[in-house]
Amino acid sequence: MTQLILVIDTATPAVTAAVVRRDDSAPDAPLDVLAERVTVDARAHAERLAPNVVGALADAGIAAADLNAVVVGCGPGPFTGLRVGMATAAAFGHALGIPVYGVCSLDGIGIETSGEVLVVTDARRREVYWARYRDGVRVAGPAVNAPADVEGAVDAFAGPPMYPTPTGLVRAVGDFSAEPAPLVPLYLRRPDAKPPTRRGTVSR
Repeated sequence: MTQLILVIDTATPAVTAAVVRRDDSAPDAPLDVLAERVTVDARAHAERLAPNVVGALADAGIAAADLNAVVVGCGPGPFTGLRVGMATAAAFGHALGIPVYGVCSLDGIGIETSGEVLVVTDARRREVYWARYRDGVRVAGPAVNAPADVEGAVDAFAGPPMYPTPTGLVRAVGDFSAEPAPLVPLYLRRPDAKPPTRRGTVSR
């Protein structure tokens, strides 16, 4: 039996939506990306995700009702981007009655590597999100630090931007027969907004 999987990731400037076909009877078989829409714009998550999802479904020639599961990257990433992606994934899952699997977005990159690899993405504020992998398995992270505080991060960050791939995100799920865990965003930072401080009373 084949599964049609909607893949969403908004943890990086790449606003990604894709449809991936997976053969349940042969879990190790190559995954088939039927369609993929990506918009690289760190400020356009809310504006571009829905059109990218609709476009990917149309490109794949399927309806939303044909989907069997949703996979979504849960970060690490900025609050606004993750909220858009995870809320959209949850909405599809609820409306269609299909499972939604959340994965670490960095795993969507690292799982398709071999040897010792450091994966970094832009965390802004002169910081990077990072994780280390050994033959595709995460062995450290995810975390957020200044590049100078992470061995190898300066060189890695100076290269081409790293974005999760649809196949990597699907592979990061592992067992699609398992019950999906609740979606938990990996913010790794406290939100910028702070609760108002309590003011003392003024006596007359």
